[in-house]
Amino acid sequence: MSGFSLSSEPFTLERDCVAVMVPQGESVTLPAGQIGYITQALGGSFTVYVEGNLFRIAGHDADALGKEPPPPIELAADASDHDVEKLVWEQLRTVFDPEIPINVVELGLVYDVAIDPAGDGARKVYVKMTLTAPGCGMGDILVDDVRTKLELIPTVADADVDLVFDPPWNHSMMSDAAKLETGML
Repeated sequence: MSGFSLSSEPFTLERDCVAVMVPQGESVTLPAGQIGYITQALGGSFTVYVEGNLFRIAGHDADALGKEPPPPIELAADASDHDVEKLVWEQLRTVFDPEIPINVVELGLVYDVAIDPAGDGARKVYVKMTLTAPGCGMGDILVDDVRTKLELIPTVADADVDLVFDPPWNHSMMSDAAKLETGML
């Protein structure tokens, strides 16, 4: 799977850093000097193991781990809605479940994407998605990650992410690649 990195690379935080506990979804600040291991580096964010707990650190805080932040997204000035939709799907493929090294598209969590004009060349993106389990503590975090990554796309003024549970997600919605990765194929 391209972009996949699963490791146990040690790190020492270079500065205080906001992190999200996995799977609870609670936001905490890890202090400068904190040591731990990067267990997953996917889609521009990092899952780290610190003192028996997993945390997710956003890509814009990569410098705290001694890493480079993801590069800015580029879009041609004369880009069509089709070009923007292609970038939307690329960005959605950079949103990973922090516990499973598979993106939300391959997991089958994205049900629909729509792009509408928002005036002055700007666009609004609407995404309908679900979670693997309704009680997932990372639900709000994944929704925020989708929204944030879509709003990084030039001309996208707003991203509206609607979390739905009908139809309920099941393993058959996963891509063959995701099924293979999880041993379900």
